[in-house]
Amino acid sequence: MLLTVSAAVFFGAVLLVMLRQKAVPLGGALVAALFGFYLASTGVAPAVNAAVVNLVRALPGAH
Repeated sequence: MLLTVSAAVFFGAVLLVMLRQKAVPLGGALVAALFGFYLASTGVAPAVNAAVVNLVRALPGAH
């Protein structure tokens, strides 16, 4: 649960920075957010979550 909240805050902050830098238009950000929202309600959500968790766990060991 903590990783999910931390990831949501992190990606929200990245999205905010991208919007402020005009790296992504507001419409594109809305589409990306809606895609993530609907993706989370599908059967693939546990696989995506597991992949992100495994990636985060592997990062400290990567040299």
